[in-house]
Amino acid sequence: MCTGAVLGSLALSLLAGPARAAGGPPEARPAPPPAPAPTHVRGTAPTPAPAPDTAGLDALLRTALGQGAPGAAARIDDHRTSYDGPATVHRLAEGVADRADAEAMDTADRFRIGSVTKTFSAVVLLQLVAEGRLRLDTSVDHYLPGLLPDARITVRHVLGHRSGLYDYTEDLFARTVPGFEAVRTKVFTLRELVARSLRHPLTGTPGAAYSYSNTNYVVAGLLIEKLTGEPVRTAYEDRIIGPLKLADTFYVHPGTAIPGRHAHGYLTPDEPGGALVDATEQTVSWAQSAGALISSARDLNTFLSALLGGRLLPAAQLAEMRRWFPAGTGQGYGLGLRRRDLSCGISVYGHTGAVQGFYTYAFTGENGLRSYTAVVNTSNNGAVQATMLRTLEPVFCGKWARVR
Repeated sequence: MCTGAVLGSLALSLLAGPARAAGGPPEARPAPPPAPAPTHVRGTAPTPAPAPDTAGLDALLRTALGQGAPGAAARIDDHRTSYDGPATVHRLAEGVADRADAEAMDTADRFRIGSVTKTFSAVVLLQLVAEGRLRLDTSVDHYLPGLLPDARITVRHVLGHRSGLYDYTEDLFARTVPGFEAVRTKVFTLRELVARSLRHPLTGTPGAAYSYSNTNYVVAGLLIEKLTGEPVRTAYEDRIIGPLKLADTFYVHPGTAIPGRHAHGYLTPDEPGGALVDATEQTVSWAQSAGALISSARDLNTFLSALLGGRLLPAAQLAEMRRWFPAGTGQGYGLGLRRRDLSCGISVYGHTGAVQGFYTYAFTGENGLRSYTAVVNTSNNGAVQATMLRTLEPVFCGKWARVR
């Protein structure tokens, strides 16, 4: 095990932007659910969360190794009560980053973050809302005429997974390893991915129930490119990566390599006992704005602290992001942001990521004062995935976490 506590300041750059939000015409605006009530007034000291239980966290990382993950790593950046005060950093790592040479897993390793990319995409679009260039309750058809089969689908529906668009990855990866090998080096356009979804009818009425679909964030990528006139990579770099100085965060599509020091990712076959497949190098073109970013635990913690701390979005757009719809037991989904309710009464906010070879859990507490990212370098392993979900409890509830 590698652990440590380091004091230092987390310097975050402010991303300037007008605080004005633009809305659609009254007849096009369904009534949204109530905005969350603020639990803390900025500038005052919130009640400190329980101290992280790092021993309990490390025990779960070791459990994940016993369930088939070659390596696991976790980082906690804990600011306790002050945005500007020193942070205590806890680093834990178990197992190997590369099975070929037994290189140890390290919390500094870069990895593919999968669907945590969706939060980046949502932030970009909500910044465009703040700039008056996009309206959440306007039809996607207004911005991308003819793309979707139902003009009732709004930008808000897409960002909240309430569009009813079929998830094309259900077809691509019906068989895990053959499906992956078939697309490992392929390059798709975003519209080609949408077309794959549209081979199927809508799964539900637009604006009704939450139903997770990668297609939604492919549409989000098309919106970003249409409104900015630039590739999604440029939007991420100019609006998030550069201002926050995220030195480990990259969008390399259609490149296949992870730059610099990184963990290898290993895909678990569907067949019990099958050999792990090194899935590290791939285009991730099947995901793009839905899941192709590369990052590190440090960068993701910086990003989430900035987001929930109000440093990436004006208050109005952050409130929109946090309008929750039911998304399973003990959780809600906003706009590119997931809320999970823990056993000690604390709620945490962030996203999970699953891409071939990696599971990522990236969450922060209220106001972004304690942020946590964990990664295991395997996927298609339900036992490991369930164990990684349990790591939220010792991180945010400490020793008060109830045994589950």
